[in-house]
Amino acid sequence: MLITLKAVTNENYEPICLLDVSNEQEDYVASNTWSLVEAAYNENYTVRAIYCEDEPVGFFMWVQESPIKISIWRFMIDQRHQNKGIGREALSLALTEIKQTQSITEIGICYNPNNPVAKDFYFSFGFIEIGMDEDNEDMLALIHLKEE
Repeated sequence: MLITLKAVTNENYEPICLLDVSNEQEDYVASNTWSLVEAAYNENYTVRAIYCEDEPVGFFMWVQESPIKISIWRFMIDQRHQNKGIGREALSLALTEIKQTQSITEIGICYNPNNPVAKDFYFSFGFIEIGMDEDNEDMLALIHLKEE
């Protein structure tokens, strides 16, 4: 099972927009369509389609918030493709790509603290919880990269 990240283009944006999570997960992630609109009209937003072989199965969006920090704002795997290890491989690929950005020393992510799987999943990649966001809705977690 080959997992890759690809740019979202005019050739593949429609199937990316059709990907969806389960009803129980809808409160945890924005729609891919909305995320693509956000990225089109804001600087420093990067979007990637997650592919399993030749099929789009998920989506990422990350934002360079400062010269030293990139935050993953969106990460989803379509409900038909969850629990297959795709998310783990895709996040590993995304982190590798993000780490190539010059001057980055922090990678952030936020998630709903009521999401039972998120904390352990992100912790396994090195994310450490730093507290709730300013709205007290989402848990913030960071990876601190070593300066070279």
